[in-house]
Amino acid sequence: MTTYIFDGTFEGILTALFEFYDRKETAVDLVWDRYYQPVMLQETVEIINDEAKAKRVWAGLRKKLSPQWQQMFYKTHLSEDPQAFNDMFNFARYIFDSPSGAENNFGNPHVMAVNKWERKVSRERHRMKAFIRFQQTADGMYYCPIEPDFNVLPLVASFFKNRYADEQWIIYDVKRKYGLYYNTHTVEEITYDFVAEIDTKKILLPAAVLDPKEELASILWKDYFNSTNIPARKNMKLHIQHVPKRYWKYLNEKEGKN
Repeated sequence: MTTYIFDGTFEGILTALFEFYDRKETAVDLVWDRYYQPVMLQETVEIINDEAKAKRVWAGLRKKLSPQWQQMFYKTHLSEDPQAFNDMFNFARYIFDSPSGAENNFGNPHVMAVNKWERKVSRERHRMKAFIRFQQTADGMYYCPIEPDFNVLPLVASFFKNRYADEQWIIYDVKRKYGLYYNTHTVEEITYDFVAEIDTKKILLPAAVLDPKEELASILWKDYFNSTNIPARKNMKLHIQHVPKRYWKYLNEKEGKN
């Protein structure tokens, strides 16, 4: 079996698929270079991203997959999981080598795998839309740090652009060290340098950079949250199921409860 080493990008997976068919391989193990460990007598191929090759493969997949499955395939990549990358690779091979409609065969393990990964990523996207809490800075910017399990920022951009269309905001992924910046017109991707004045490791911004009304707004929100709770109907098991504890540190209504 040949080992294909790639850089973990969507373009890299598509390029690897092109090379697989171009080289007429029979079996391939796709390995993210971040986790590659050399093995003696192992045949390896380093995948060099090629935009033209990737576009050809993507065009071929689009001809065989519905728009829904195209999105599912892309979302699977956002899981950033080495096994998911292999599942995508094998799923694409199955689609190319099978008649039209093969993606509806849920008896196939590769179809099931992509479907499973897509559900996980979509669940994390939904949680980010529900759990994000902005802090207003003194210059009117709204800032929120997040640390999702999967790379879901590309999936929430349009939601927050529409929801806060008249405000400038930054949603920063602390784990992946990049974020989204909305200037009331367009959303653009930013890196650490853009928010260098903010310690992105800290969840709460220092009082010196916050809007004076931010503390009051936080208190009012906590009071509202506490007043709407009904102690007699408290069910922590169900609550944690819907709001896992790993998100509590980002919710000001949970401050001091984790």
